[in-house]
Amino acid sequence: MANQPKQDQQATSSSPPIQKNEDQVASPAAVGLKDSLEKQYLKIKEHAETYPYVWASYIVVYGGFALWTAYRWRKLRRTEDRVQTLQERLRKLVEAEESAGKTTKVIEKGSISSDRPSK
Repeated sequence: MANQPKQDQQATSSSPPIQKNEDQVASPAAVGLKDSLEKQYLKIKEHAETYPYVWASYIVVYGGFALWTAYRWRKLRRTEDRVQTLQERLRKLVEAEESAGKTTKVIEKGSISSDRPSK
């Protein structure tokens, strides 16, 4: 009987490594993707360490392009905000003129008909 608990302990201790192996076998694409990303990162890192001036020029050029794009994007957003504000003011002005225009049209129609001589 003393041997049976040891066998149970061995059986329970051996089951988790089997599950780990099953997880690795179950997702070989994830493992392959991780390995390929790591290899690509190491290649880029080695190239950057070998040719620092090339990478510095990339940073300057693409960083400058990113700054210019951010500047233009911000300017576009400001312009859009300004246009929306002006459109809102114009809409309110037109509504005010229309409401004032309705009352003046009634008065104008009466005055226009009285100003014209009858035939």
